[in-house]
Amino acid sequence: MDFIAFDLETTGIRPSDSHIVELAAVLFLNGEPAERFVSLIRPEVPIPAEATRIHGIDDAMVESAPPIHERLAPLAEFCGDYPLVAHNAPFDFSFLKAAVDLHRAPAPAGIFLDTCALSRVVLTGLANHKLHTLVRYFDIPAGEFHRALEDAEYCGQVMLNLIRTLHQRGEPISVEDLVRTGNTAELRLPQYRGRGDQLSLL
Repeated sequence: MDFIAFDLETTGIRPSDSHIVELAAVLFLNGEPAERFVSLIRPEVPIPAEATRIHGIDDAMVESAPPIHERLAPLAEFCGDYPLVAHNAPFDFSFLKAAVDLHRAPAPAGIFLDTCALSRVVLTGLANHKLHTLVRYFDIPAGEFHRALEDAEYCGQVMLNLIRTLHQRGEPISVEDLVRTGNTAELRLPQYRGRGDQLSLL
């Protein structure tokens, strides 16, 4: 299964009062990372020190970065209608949806898949299902965490390993099967024809 592994970094935990500061997407084709999209984002507010302590991104790093509305269309073009894989997908989905809705911008058309939810079903014996725990469990080479590109790469590798695990068990692994196995709601971003003109909300 080909897919986009996706991750973003933010100023906080709620899209109602926080903003995206970095986003990344990695296209996995035939089980390998093939193309990458990554961009720092200049938020509308200063980056809190507690957020910088997590991801290392500060105000100086994003001073000349584009605002989010300038990167949504390129992101949508890069992602197309591939499934989007994220760890704790509802978090990434909520921030991206808030930005897409605010700017009536193009958005990736694929369904979101959640490696965190999926791992809770597939790997029931783990103490927790954090990304770094799964990276260690699958013996995935790793360095830095909490930057969008690196975490997207790790997330994609985790998904490949989860798919292999399901395949070895003889379980179905279509996109619909993965949504059902993860017991998650179907998450799709709204699709806008143009600014202020909503085409459909899936």
